[in-house]
Amino acid sequence: MLVLRLSALGDVAMTLPAVYSLARTYPKLTVVFVTENRFLDLIVDAPANLKVIGVDRKAMRKTGGSIRFLHKLRKVKADAVADLHNVLRTWTADAYLRFIGKRVVMVDKMRRERRKIKRGGSGTKRAFVDRYFDVFKSLGYPSDTAVFKGFAFEGVERGSGVRRIGIAPFARYATKMLPTATVGDVLEHLSNSDEKVKVSLFGGGEKELAQLEKWRQEYPEMVEYVSGKIGLREELAVMAGLDVMLTMDSANMHLASLVGTRVVSVWGSTTPACGFMGWGQSEDDAICSGLECQPCTIAGSKECRLGSLACMKSISASEIVERLLR
Repeated sequence: MLVLRLSALGDVAMTLPAVYSLARTYPKLTVVFVTENRFLDLIVDAPANLKVIGVDRKAMRKTGGSIRFLHKLRKVKADAVADLHNVLRTWTADAYLRFIGKRVVMVDKMRRERRKIKRGGSGTKRAFVDRYFDVFKSLGYPSDTAVFKGFAFEGVERGSGVRRIGIAPFARYATKMLPTATVGDVLEHLSNSDEKVKVSLFGGGEKELAQLEKWRQEYPEMVEYVSGKIGLREELAVMAGLDVMLTMDSANMHLASLVGTRVVSVWGSTTPACGFMGWGQSEDDAICSGLECQPCTIAGSKECRLGSLACMKSISASEIVERLLR
């Protein structure tokens, strides 16, 4: 079976519980997972029948790039194709693979239902991660969602007597991020806690790293940051050793979920009703203001249409810290 999910980081991470469950349930089935080269380090402790093909999305945009991509897919000689992306880039591949006689099933993104959520409708009937299992079932390969137990890293343990907390305060869009001041207040509360706390900070871009360094300098005994110093797989190992992690609705929520770390998630322009809770996470651990205007988007937006960012500004540091320590 050929499985397509090219990007982005959080979305690729969400597919892995389904892909690993498929491979482990059907050991005689060769599963060929196609994704971008930069996400290959997400494939940890893979089943023997799971093969991975990395692609360069930039190269695909160049002259002849798409043709070379289709040729690479044809060489797999798959019996069935699971499109877990369902976007224009994969539609072309789907059409070609159908033309040469392959059975193709695409993930149902329920686009009409998602538009209703923004107009005050109820939440999604099916979490996004579960829809990937639906694709495999439609191809004749159902598997139990409990098969995937998370990635395990040798020598990594929790419960050392120190409360280890991860904080990933950033997201792609500002409407999904807590104000910097609120995150600073969270760190201040944790530094004054009666418990012994160590905090690992996660983030990626140049501006983000500068802010992480600023917080490290303010709380040198409590705070460290790993982003920019180690690779993606090493970050997963750090997350595996955490007792709990604080994230936005972002890739880091899904990365922490892959290693079985409990996540306190914070939601702004998006909400759990959009269907993007991390694998194995509970809505009881989600913090959401529940304003009338939420959610205003399904995957995030650059600006708050009301100009207030009230959904994030109304969440207090004390509420977050209470949830983390509980």
